[in-house]
Amino acid sequence: MIELLLLILAIPAGFLIAYLARDELIAGRKWFRIIIILGLIAGTWFYITGERVVSLSSWFMGIIALVSLIKSNDKRWTKKKV
Repeated sequence: MIELLLLILAIPAGFLIAYLARDELIAGRKWFRIIIILGLIAGTWFYITGERVVSLSSWFMGIIALVSLIKSNDKRWTKKKV
């Protein structure tokens, strides 16, 4: 149950990081996709092998990258403030 709560906390962390690095979201789309794929694959692999802490960390990074990728497509979010 605690593991699920920790993974859910990745969503607000992703919004915070996306907010703080708005100017880098568009340039990093390719890397966000790579991090998402690697995070999900590594998380699944480490979960199967019994390394639960490493798998949760990988999934956490993948979720944060997913939120950043979603927010990089939002034109109002990435608009520069004057």
